[in-house]
Amino acid sequence: MKTVSLKIDDSILGETEKILSATKQPRNTYINEAIDHYNRLQKRMILEEKLKKESDLVKKDSMTVLKDFEDIDYAG
Repeated sequence: MKTVSLKIDDSILGETEKILSATKQPRNTYINEAIDHYNRLQKRMILEEKLKKESDLVKKDSMTVLKDFEDIDYAG
């Protein structure tokens, strides 16, 4: 496990301390879980953006193929 030093806004730390007091959870555990949750959220958002881009590419290709098929129908 690595040690990390970080600066936290006073208001965020105050709110965190209130939650920790109510939940009786260690600060380190709470912060680790929060970062893990945020990492999973970011991974999902990155994947969503990638899928949107790939979907747009497929959509463009599909429209081209559809146009080609329409042209073939009218030629026959």
